[in-house]
Amino acid sequence: MTQQTESNGQVPAEQAEAFAVDLSNCDREPIHILGIIQPFGFLVAITPDWMVARVSENIDQFTGMAAHDVLGQPLTHLLDREAIHTIRNRLTTLRGADAVERIFALPLLAGKPPFDVALHFAGREIVIEAEPAALEPIEATSVVRSMIGRLQQVEGLPAFLREGARQVRAITGFDRVMVYRFDAQESGEVVAESARHGIDSFLGLHYPASDIPAQARQLYLRNTFRVIADVGSTPVPLLPQRDPDGLLLDQSLSVLRAVSPIHIEYLHNMGVCASLSISIVVGGKLWGLFACHHYSPRLPSMAARSAAELFGQMFSLMLDARENAQAREYEARGRAVTDRLLATVAQDNDLLDNPQWLADVIGDAIPADGIGVHVRGQTSLVGLTPNDDQFDSIVRLLNRVSSGQVFATETIAKMLPAAADHADVAAGMLAIPLSREPRDYIVLFRAERLREVRWGGKPEKEMVHGPNGPRLTPRKSFEAWAQLVKGTCQPFTPAERRVAEALRVGMLEVLVRLAETAGVERARASERQELLIAELNHRVRNILSLIRGLIAQTRDGAADVTGFISTLDDRIRSLARAHDQITADRWGPARLADLVEVEAGAYLRAQSERVVAQGENVLLYPTAYVTIALVIHELMTNAVKYGALAGQGTVHISWERDGSGGLVLDWQERDGPPVAPPTRRGFGSTIIERSIPYDLGGTANITYLEAGVHARFTLPEHCVAGVTAARHSGPTPISLGGATTPLDDCNVLLVEDSMIIALDGEDALRELGAAAVSTAPTVRDALRLLERNEFAFALLDFNLGVDTSAPIADRLTELGVPFAFATGYGEGIGNERWPGVPVINKPYGLKELRAAVGQAQAVRQSPHAGT
Repeated sequence: MTQQTESNGQVPAEQAEAFAVDLSNCDREPIHILGIIQPFGFLVAITPDWMVARVSENIDQFTGMAAHDVLGQPLTHLLDREAIHTIRNRLTTLRGADAVERIFALPLLAGKPPFDVALHFAGREIVIEAEPAALEPIEATSVVRSMIGRLQQVEGLPAFLREGARQVRAITGFDRVMVYRFDAQESGEVVAESARHGIDSFLGLHYPASDIPAQARQLYLRNTFRVIADVGSTPVPLLPQRDPDGLLLDQSLSVLRAVSPIHIEYLHNMGVCASLSISIVVGGKLWGLFACHHYSPRLPSMAARSAAELFGQMFSLMLDARENAQAREYEARGRAVTDRLLATVAQDNDLLDNPQWLADVIGDAIPADGIGVHVRGQTSLVGLTPNDDQFDSIVRLLNRVSSGQVFATETIAKMLPAAADHADVAAGMLAIPLSREPRDYIVLFRAERLREVRWGGKPEKEMVHGPNGPRLTPRKSFEAWAQLVKGTCQPFTPAERRVAEALRVGMLEVLVRLAETAGVERARASERQELLIAELNHRVRNILSLIRGLIAQTRDGAADVTGFISTLDDRIRSLARAHDQITADRWGPARLADLVEVEAGAYLRAQSERVVAQGENVLLYPTAYVTIALVIHELMTNAVKYGALAGQGTVHISWERDGSGGLVLDWQERDGPPVAPPTRRGFGSTIIERSIPYDLGGTANITYLEAGVHARFTLPEHCVAGVTAARHSGPTPISLGGATTPLDDCNVLLVEDSMIIALDGEDALRELGAAAVSTAPTVRDALRLLERNEFAFALLDFNLGVDTSAPIADRLTELGVPFAFATGYGEGIGNERWPGVPVINKPYGLKELRAAVGQAQAVRQSPHAGT
């Protein structure tokens, strides 16, 4: 568990003292609470009431006062009042948890030379650090302005980094200044260098993440400047080490903070006598460091160090701006590729299945050696890629790890060991998801790049006995050590990932556009959906009202209960057929005459002759057919409620082709009660008056006459499929003949997921003679019953929630048991799989069910059954 700081900025001493660095925990060494400082200055920590709480043991060397004479005394006992006044004023300018203020050439003691002072808060204590002031202070602002001016003149990132190293070396005077950049694995690489002539170059060397442990990187974010003036100096302890609560001082922001013995040993092994680091922070993250080495002790003045720190902050901002400019360039390229995809794929969506074209387009923005496309369950590969089976494994991996976001790795084998087999052609990948359900991808592959990585010494550390005991010892050799890296590709850069993200968003837009209707239909899709939803609600309410009316009218004219049930059953099934008519031919042209006939029969039954239809045998395309069905339904409803069909009148419907190939349809009510325009514009009136003009581009004219409503509609040519002499093709009628009780003493299986419908089905089957009816609501339950029982017949509801009864039908076919399907969808089931098996529509009565049983038994007895 990582060493944690108390909420007041300090740490229990017993925890720190008990911590022993070893191979397993060196990355958790509490380097911020060592309790020692470097000897080039002194430290005083005071309480909120300005009493001295801690001092460094060397305070007498700078002030002439021993530590035990200062502790527990007011600060005025140590420092001049004018100095304290200045310090108080400067403390008020501190902002933020990690703020540090500096005062240059401040006289702390009468008769003593001035000091450079650094101030910060550590929990509840105020920390004052002082060192002798430089004799020739520099003006940081003008120096940094000049340095920044030189940076602005260079072009290209390598030159920018190299110039930054030169400027830091100029202001600090160190022998070597390196720009040390962290990669995604937090290993470091020296990407720029400025060094004194005659010393070895570290440019291009890599260093493992363990060289700068996690807690050190965290400190580099909090305290962006760090100096070690003399590696060989003896650190000075703080007195007391712990406060009255037993807490150590948090030295995270301390200028004088001493160094971990492990790091001292590391620097000794390098031959370095002094070091300095300036954090490079980009976008709130530690991008890298200016790492400075000197081969003799060196301490730049606090003013020079402050100027270097300010330069580091300005350098970070300029680097951020340059990287953002580069990102904008890549994003512009991504937008151009996205626009090309949008414009091209919108015209030809088959290009999504053309990996060569995708590779050419996307390769303009993100270089790749091969590309794999997985869209709509189909795979296409081009260039250097895994084979189909290997690519399927990669897609399954992406389904687990991508979460709908762009995913990149330079080593697929780290997550999918089997991918090592194809590393020579596809070692790394960048996956662009196109959707979440189902998950489709465009995957860019890069082949293995065999490369030599030059390390600054062998990266693995060993457990040996060093000056600090048997523990993990820093490497002793920093000679270049080469390693041949296999199984990885050229990494995908952050900029390339941003381009991929732009492509992901653009491709999603392409797919969304492809899902919409082209041209005018796309613009009307949303409004049409709202219209149909409202119509669904309207029709459901009408159906419920109509059924209630049917029950009342049937009751009034029925002589007995049996007659009442039979008549009501016929009327409800007639209504069901009328609604089936709207959807039965959705996939092809349908006869207008059938629509009129079924709508009239649903309302008038025996008196359907009161609706007179005349016209050619016209076929309408599905979109026009559905719209006309809605209009005729509303006209028929109104005629039954308020118009000619409410009394003794008649309705005359006629249609004919016009000169342009369109259709003119007339609705004329005669001998009905007087009618008047409706006082309230309901949804039904809207359907009659607006749906044909709106959806089909035709016209609608409604006139309210004393003799009844007269309506004329025109449909454009594109709505009419033509004229046919044949009757509309539909399901083969089921013969109503056969035995009265075809299921005498039989065991019957009924599969139905609605309990109410199942109860009615049981009753009907028993009326046909069934001795026992076993019901099952699911496929699993039905298959279990078939394993345990023998059945002479089965009635299967085809749609069972998210499942169908197809597996049950297959098993019944194997067993030679006759069966029939029941469906409430009013459309075919696909009898190619089960030829000759009857299908009845819900709601069904005894006549339909009896006919279905007879037909099923006849099919099963046929010598060709099951072939």
